[in-house]
Amino acid sequence: MRPLLLFPDRDLPTDLADPADEHLVEDLRLDVLWDAMARDDEHVRATARRVLLDPLQDVAVIDHRQSVLADFLEHPAELRALHRLADTAVRAEQALPHGSGEGLLRRSVRALEVASGHLRALRESGSRFTAPPLVRLFAELRERVGEAYLGEVADVLRRLRFEDGIVVGARLGDGPGDVVYQVREPGDAAEVKRLRKSGLRHRIIGHDEQDWRAMAAFRAEALGDIAVAVTESAAHVTGYFRALRAELAFYLGCLNLAEDLAGVSAAPTCWPDPTAASVTARGLWEPCLALWSREAVVGNDINTDTDTDTDTGELPLVVVTGANRGGKSTFLRSLGLAQVMAQAGMFVCAESFAAPPAPAVLTHFTRAEDRSMASGRLDEELGRMSALVDRARPGALLLSNESFASTTDHEGAEIAEGVLGALVDSGVRVVAVTHLHLLAERLHRTRPGLFLVAGGGFRVVPGAPAPSAQAAALYDQVMGG
Repeated sequence: MRPLLLFPDRDLPTDLADPADEHLVEDLRLDVLWDAMARDDEHVRATARRVLLDPLQDVAVIDHRQSVLADFLEHPAELRALHRLADTAVRAEQALPHGSGEGLLRRSVRALEVASGHLRALRESGSRFTAPPLVRLFAELRERVGEAYLGEVADVLRRLRFEDGIVVGARLGDGPGDVVYQVREPGDAAEVKRLRKSGLRHRIIGHDEQDWRAMAAFRAEALGDIAVAVTESAAHVTGYFRALRAELAFYLGCLNLAEDLAGVSAAPTCWPDPTAASVTARGLWEPCLALWSREAVVGNDINTDTDTDTDTGELPLVVVTGANRGGKSTFLRSLGLAQVMAQAGMFVCAESFAAPPAPAVLTHFTRAEDRSMASGRLDEELGRMSALVDRARPGALLLSNESFASTTDHEGAEIAEGVLGALVDSGVRVVAVTHLHLLAERLHRTRPGLFLVAGGGFRVVPGAPAPSAQAAALYDQVMGG
């Protein structure tokens, strides 16, 4: 059995995050999001990180997760109880003493006895859920882990304790000196009586420690195959609870996040539409800023759908200009977080949000001056951009925040226009925030795109880039002043 709550046909993979994802984590402030999801539970945090850094591209899997999460958000107490049950099952197995030989057998038998009780409790816990993946999970438990089955398991485990001793048959093996042991069914009184009459017996009185060691070695060898089989069975059941705990941990993190966001902002959340061909959003807001500031955050709208009589598709380029501290970077993060959360199967912080899945979400944000840099800031920016280009694929989303603003306006515009233009031509969707008017003006003149301007009240609205005296703001942004 497998829980299959995150994927319809496979388990949660191990952590395969690319080290380059650390730039995404820093730029979008994902640590703030994961802290809210975890509530000091490191396992929940690690699972949330693993899931969000492995974006889904299959719309069916996104729908799968949305249905499960929606059901859990309707039944928060049941979700917490399920996660607590799975966590208890895993911790109970971990608390059992380890051993080898017959000790390993005893540990595995005890692990299966404990797990049987947890399976019974789990089976009876899902009566209120309606999401198809959850209905399947509990139907499978009722079918395969019924009382009759658990009764048979309890009987087998009782016999595997060998409280009345063991009866072992032996025969010669294939090689010289080889002996093959076979444990007989305990309680075979006729077999025991026949063996006693044969006179083939060796009695251990107990005065010689060597005798007891020999007997322990004999029992361990005789019970070796059984110990291996029982241990594998215990590992399978424990593995089921580990997988269930990991998958429930993600949904528990989503529940924690939803509750925290509701406590700091009345702004709405929504279920994103991953079937759209372009990005559209109403009231899109930045959850990490809301969690950090504990205040409501202004929402913004975006629509990259061309929707003209001659063309139906997506504008591949979005350029945001305007005064510093006008909400441009916040808008960019809100868009990136929405894309990441949508492709994790989560809700999104907006009145409505629609976007096609991206093969990768890439970020290139300006960095403050760092004394540890081995080269100049422009070299550092170029190095990071080169690494992003290597990862870019058609359909990927690149969020650029003041890229190449560390050099002159003219040089920065030349570099950015060439790099961003080549990415757009390769099928990458680019959203760029820039103070470089020369860059914005060139892009506005030569490329189709959506051009936004930061206006009052931290809102961005459609508008053509315009020159303005923003030298002080640019200096503060670039130099970290």
